Amino acid sequence: MSRSTTGLPSRWSAAATAAAVGLGLIVAGGTTAFAASASPVTRAGLDPALVAGRGATVGFAEQEAEKAQTNGVVIGPDRTAYTLPAEASGRSAVKLTPGQYVEFTLPSAANAINVRYSIPDAPNGGGITAPLDVTVNGKSKQTMTLTSQYSWLYNQYPFTNDPNADLLHADWWITECGCVPAATTPAPQITKPFRPFHFYDEQRLLLGKTYKAGDKVRLTVPAGSNAAWTAIDLLDSQVVGNPKLNLIASNVLFFGADPTGKRDSADAFDMAIAFAKWTHLKVYVPPGTYQVNRHIIVDNVTIEGAGAWYTIIKGHEVALSEPAPDNSVHTGVGFYGKYAKDGDSRNVHLSGFSIVGDVRERIDTDQVNGIGGAMSDSTIDGLYIQHTKVGLWFDGPMNNTKITNTTVVDQIADGVNFHTGVTNSSVSNSFFRNTGDDAMAMWAETTTNANNTFDHNTVQTPTLANGIAIYGGKDITVSNNLVADPIREGSALHLGTRFGAQPFAGTINVTNNTTVRAGTYELNWNIGLGAIWLFALERNMDANIQVVGDNFLDNTYNAMMLVVDWPVKDQYTITNVHFKDIKVDGTGTSVVSARVGGSATFENVDARNVGAVGVNNCGAFNFKPTGSEFSLTDLGGNDGGGTTGPWLAPWELPNTITCDDRPPVVVPPAPQPW
Repeated sequence: MSRSTTGLPSRWSAAATAAAVGLGLIVAGGTTAFAASASPVTRAGLDPALVAGRGATVGFAEQEAEKAQTNGVVIGPDRTAYTLPAEASGRSAVKLTPGQYVEFTLPSAANAINVRYSIPDAPNGGGITAPLDVTVNGKSKQTMTLTSQYSWLYNQYPFTNDPNADLLHADWWITECGCVPAATTPAPQITKPFRPFHFYDEQRLLLGKTYKAGDKVRLTVPAGSNAAWTAIDLLDSQVVGNPKLNLIASNVLFFGADPTGKRDSADAFDMAIAFAKWTHLKVYVPPGTYQVNRHIIVDNVTIEGAGAWYTIIKGHEVALSEPAPDNSVHTGVGFYGKYAKDGDSRNVHLSGFSIVGDVRERIDTDQVNGIGGAMSDSTIDGLYIQHTKVGLWFDGPMNNTKITNTTVVDQIADGVNFHTGVTNSSVSNSFFRNTGDDAMAMWAETTTNANNTFDHNTVQTPTLANGIAIYGGKDITVSNNLVADPIREGSALHLGTRFGAQPFAGTINVTNNTTVRAGTYELNWNIGLGAIWLFALERNMDANIQVVGDNFLDNTYNAMMLVVDWPVKDQYTITNVHFKDIKVDGTGTSVVSARVGGSATFENVDARNVGAVGVNNCGAFNFKPTGSEFSLTDLGGNDGGGTTGPWLAPWELPNTITCDDRPPVVVPPAPQPW
């Protein structure tokens, strides 16, 4: 695929900003923003009615800062990677300088808040800390200490914390110059910092009492703050119940655990686990912050906390004197099952606590995940995982593990990954935000995954790669999820024959999901992806793929895409794909982009506000007189369209070449009820 230096069209930002001016969110000729009324409750920046029945049911109400009362500056909307608005929920936020505020009116009772924010990095990397004052109704001031120590990555994969670093891979082709820098004379000038991203973090705060609906929570950057600016993305508010008590349990305090976090409690956890297994009791971790700086190995044990707001297990990342057998060069806090080669763990049940790590750089060999190893016949419920490399990374083979009601935020890499031979397992009603790679993934490397489900989960703002990605496997279901705001080098939903994965087999169901503001710009190919994209890289994709009942809203480029990598475009195809009962509301370019040989069927696919030709059919780019190598079958009920007429017109069938390699982007209006 040819490449150039063109990125996401700047008119997207300009047009969206003009729309915001028209709505009164940005004052023309100035930058101060004032909301006309109390900020509404949203889900992934949308009216909740647009995503009813999709995503996780959570205990908090989300309110976007750009829709709140403020004397700060609204930034965005903008979808251009490496910018603060692009990584914000809804692609917009509020930027405050010292003395400025943003104020939210509580939509319901709350005794706890969560603030998603960004502050600058230190000049040489490593982050800073800065204060943020919190008041309710002008009283009860508390001061949060914000940090950028877990934000701000730069450069090429696997990234660096150093904003002044030269290219990590000068022998790689980069879009910015359309060249390989090390092989280019004269050498191109690369702007530093190069590709900054992963700007945001979040922090929770108990308010000390329960406030009622209508009370006003104000976030103020105090005068004299050492942060030149503070960006506020959103506020989550909720009522946190009383801590859970368990008086008949193996209590970690009995074995010397320190709830103040001053002393390392790892050995006390081990002793409590051993005693629990001997006495057939559960392990109980009372309220407190416990310092744990290594893995806690779990097998045939139940560990319960008092609740994720009360029981916090927090650790430092520790450099190892020599690499571990798994090639880790660091260790850190995490609950790990035994690896499959060691017999794996079974009957592990973890619930009601937080795991907060100290991971600030991406080292792929490091096992510094919140949950790891192999766990069969196990459950994970109600955890909060932050600042680890991957929230939950399972290395199978393993069977029958269920993850529910869990929140994973601010990760350097994935949110959850079912890796290698994971079967009959699921993630449901869980929430993922600000991951540094695929938020949810199944990766059938070397041994296939089978009969797994991702259902009723919410994914927001993965800063790299995809919201939900499936790499091979048999009889997989991705259903009823809400995926919003993927940033770059991926999109909302993805199926790929990549990374050494086993082939897709059986039936792959992608059903009743909603995506919003997906269909991103692909940096390396310099094209737009689809909100859902199927990619044949290492083999054909020919399993029975059913994409049914999905809603693709406000797509930056395409809604649906089928693509093959250029070097293998005449070797691999995508077939046996079926799109049915789908609603597409807004595409910057096409409804379907085909850049591969193969075929797909379409039935009851309704589209509106389509920015380019409905089907951008390039096939395998051989442009044969017989038509494209990709064929579309119209099974009826495919209605609607956009600027060029019906999106699936008879003249496009079955394989008319309609190829426009990079069609202009037409910004769609905001999605509306169907």
